[in-house]
Amino acid sequence: MEPTPEQRQQQTRNITLWGVVVNIILAILKTVGGVLGHSAALLADGIHSLSDLLSDFMVLYASKHANTDADEDHPYGHARFETLATVALGALLILVGIGIAYDAISRLITHADTHIPHSFTLYVAALSIISKEALYHLTRRVGIRIRSKMLEANAWHHRTDAISSIVVLIGIGGAMLGMPALDSYAAIVVALMVIKIGGELAYQSVMELVDTALEPELVEKVKQKILSIDDVAHLHLLRSRRMGHNALIDVHIQVAPRLSVSEGHHISEMVERVLIDSFEEINDVTVHIDPEDDETAASCENLPLRNEITTRLRQAWSQIPELEGIEHITLHYLDGEISVEATLPLEKIDDVSHLGRIKNHFQDASLSVDCIHSAQLNFH
Repeated sequence: MEPTPEQRQQQTRNITLWGVVVNIILAILKTVGGVLGHSAALLADGIHSLSDLLSDFMVLYASKHANTDADEDHPYGHARFETLATVALGALLILVGIGIAYDAISRLITHADTHIPHSFTLYVAALSIISKEALYHLTRRVGIRIRSKMLEANAWHHRTDAISSIVVLIGIGGAMLGMPALDSYAAIVVALMVIKIGGELAYQSVMELVDTALEPELVEKVKQKILSIDDVAHLHLLRSRRMGHNALIDVHIQVAPRLSVSEGHHISEMVERVLIDSFEEINDVTVHIDPEDDETAASCENLPLRNEITTRLRQAWSQIPELEGIEHITLHYLDGEISVEATLPLEKIDDVSHLGRIKNHFQDASLSVDCIHSAQLNFH
């Protein structure tokens, strides 16, 4: 069942607050431990945890705004607050990674701080690995359940901290075995990992902000689902995009050219309902009904509207007394031309043996009007 905005916000808030608590503890342990324990890698990892803490607060802020209802200024909702926050998270990771790498490279070049890390720094790194990996799994599980790319991004932020702590553990261990430079090399590896993850997160979200289409495999499934619906002959101009945790679809479908407006509308509602029910991420579908393939057929945009056409038709019919009772005029705009259908009550006709002649008069009079391609008179 699709969670409500309130449920999404509550679940996001709960798991993120757990992250806040863990990140505060780890940031203190790793930064203090890195300084007191003479480990550049652990200190860099502590700064990474501080960035995790900042990202948690960004998630809380974005979640509050992303799940508010649509309003006059944001008629499509506020889901892209979440997307924008993910871009910011990615940029933050990149900056953090650059800072860590710069500091580690400077240490290697200047041969600064060649102290051997204290043994307790190993335990801090191990604690970070266990706690951050647990946070990754818990956060990602919630993110998948409520379809939040932002939470999934924050989960990966937790995992990068866990992986970086593994590298830190190796670096500290190597330094304790007599290779002090290994601690700085470990910090550089951590930095590159952080930059890579940040770049991927930012890129994916920027692609969403510029309305990149859904994955080709998903688009193909959407097409097949639409074409499986009765009375949908063809489709074209299918466009898709993401907005936060939702996907939006715009599509033109082709139906029989002489269907009633209400039947065409019913088919469009069926397409919308089927797509929303069949694809969990799709929550908004706009369907344009076409009586023909408007990519190949001649355009009807310059043809006159109904009022002008019916006025000219009735003027033409007025010359024939038998056509004065015509009612229920239907116009079909197809392939750059207009076809007209009209109904004449039999009670208006004095002699039914003249039906054939009346039809001929109707066609001749109707076809005398510009833009009229064909004319059909029905009796009832």
